[in-house]
Amino acid sequence: MEQEGFNKLLENTQVQMRKGILEFAILLLISKGKIYASDILKKLKDTDLVVVEGTIYPLLSRMKNSGLIEYTWEESRAGPPRKYYVITTKGKQFLSECDSQWKSLEKVISLFRK
Repeated sequence: MEQEGFNKLLENTQVQMRKGILEFAILLLISKGKIYASDILKKLKDTDLVVVEGTIYPLLSRMKNSGLIEYTWEESRAGPPRKYYVITTKGKQFLSECDSQWKSLEKVISLFRK
């Protein structure tokens, strides 16, 4: 396989892996306490899970519509009110299931590495 084709394949696989765990990662962040969307985005960018801003807002909206998270508006000294996200009971249950699945996948990968 030529290098360019290899690089494209690798990049696509890495993107798909990140997309697959993004919702789980966001729920983990929100489960720590109320959090502003920009702070979620910063943490995801800092760890290279998200590189473009447009990825997170539709996902947050979908998660809210699914009942996994909700938000409250809070006044800000730095400007207009801010939307802070919190996890719901349904979101905690979903997170628990995702965590179990993650642990199961870790075991499988560990077995395959031996």
